[in-house]
Amino acid sequence: MSLTAAQKKTLRSVGHILNPVVRIGDKGLTEGVTGELERALTDHELIKISIAGAERDERAEIIQHLLAQSGAELVQSIGKTALLYRHNPKADPRLSNVARYTQ
Repeated sequence: MSLTAAQKKTLRSVGHILNPVVRIGDKGLTEGVTGELERALTDHELIKISIAGAERDERAEIIQHLLAQSGAELVQSIGKTALLYRHNPKADPRLSNVARYTQ
């Protein structure tokens, strides 16, 4: 499922106030990072990721790998920060960033 422009706009406005919950350092993608990404997407649906220590092309590859692995969609990518969304129909409204901030 692809996000519409209106959906992306809404998600970007929510993502603006979020802090990165997953940080990818110099070691790149590890099992710990992928596990934390999965947990964060399941709980929060919309998350910010910070990618440090990589050039533009490397960051793009890392983001594409994360999208393919997690089934998430890229809402926005600016510099070293990416905003990812994956809908969870059973999301806890107390944890979901989408449910908490789009009311």
